[in-house]
Amino acid sequence: MKALAPHDPYQALRYRDFRLLLTGSWIASLGGQMLTLAIGWELYERTNSALALGIVGLVQVLPVLLLSLVTGHVADRYDRKTVVVLSQLVLVATAFGLAALAAWQGSLVAIYGCLLFRGIGSAFNGPAANALPAEVVPDHAFENSASWRSSFGQLAAVVGPAVGGLLIAAWNGTAFVYVLTALSGLTFVVLLLFVQTGQVAGRASRERKEQTTLHSLGEGIGFLRRTPVILGAITLDLFAVLFGGATTLLPIFAKDILQVGPSGLGWLQAASSIGAVCVALYLAHRPPLQRGGPAFLLAVAGFGLATIFFGFSRSFWLSMAMLFVLGGLDCVSMVIRDTLMLTRIPDEMRGRVAAIEGVFVSSSNQLGGFESGLTAQLVGPVLSVVGGGVGTIVVVLVIAATWPELRRLRTLRASTT
Repeated sequence: MKALAPHDPYQALRYRDFRLLLTGSWIASLGGQMLTLAIGWELYERTNSALALGIVGLVQVLPVLLLSLVTGHVADRYDRKTVVVLSQLVLVATAFGLAALAAWQGSLVAIYGCLLFRGIGSAFNGPAANALPAEVVPDHAFENSASWRSSFGQLAAVVGPAVGGLLIAAWNGTAFVYVLTALSGLTFVVLLLFVQTGQVAGRASRERKEQTTLHSLGEGIGFLRRTPVILGAITLDLFAVLFGGATTLLPIFAKDILQVGPSGLGWLQAASSIGAVCVALYLAHRPPLQRGGPAFLLAVAGFGLATIFFGFSRSFWLSMAMLFVLGGLDCVSMVIRDTLMLTRIPDEMRGRVAAIEGVFVSSSNQLGGFESGLTAQLVGPVLSVVGGGVGTIVVVLVIAATWPELRRLRTLRASTT
């Protein structure tokens, strides 16, 4: 019997272009996390309204919903690196706009307008950026690359809110945070210029089909209908995040319930990502998962349970602990989903399927924020969070019964299930 090759936890990091891509996306994510915290704090300070926080998600999700098929087609037809660069420049422009509005106390309508354009940039950025790692690492390193991307993304979500909260407290405002966000996006653009895509040994750069018909745009939907494991995974993520949107209400918990101010808000927002970083590093250093489906379902159910405990908590440290657990379990589901997206989808379809995933995942994040803000306005933040956690657990049970292929999933590679 042929001996198995030892597991290499740094497999994906041995590729120069992946390191550049990872570093740049981490810096941009760092700025994005600071901006998310700053927007939440500024709007709640100015309005004292949970609904105002929820509208942030609604404004940013509209472009994702309306443009999803177009953005996926763009990611598959045009050079993905170019699409990401242009999208990042849009995000940079909106961050500078928010800085100006914060400095001169611009209207709420103008702030939401900037967020709308930010949603447009994100809608085009998402499918191309999610498919780009497949052009800089070989197939056998996909799962390892997903773990490292999750690790660095969650590290940004740890550092970003903590630093953002401290900067808001130190500068007594959010304008400086928005400027740093813009500069982080520009840094990502510069690093992207040095990334060479389609150069991995053994994989020729493929010429993508130049179709403009509705048939081409609908191919991603057809692929998902024929692949129940992926469809079940992203459907579960959609409803889990839709019901488990506790992070949207963190400014309310920080200011009114736990009474810890903007610096405490920064640590609360970072806590889930600290948990995610720990789990992502663990996953990167262990062999590939052999029971991916059950692990995915249990992780999402645990996410809902941690959300319930967070909603009832009146202790800052207990709240931090629950967010830590919540983030770690969310990381497990994210790594499994991202690995499935890379290993089970043909390269020429990745942009379109990633766009549809963006509708499921990104829209669920933003719509979940709107749902949380609306229900918090009606029944209070505690009932909103606790009810969302209960809903998440119910969804896990429904998805497990509806898609038995997901429940029986073992290895994440396409050869066997």
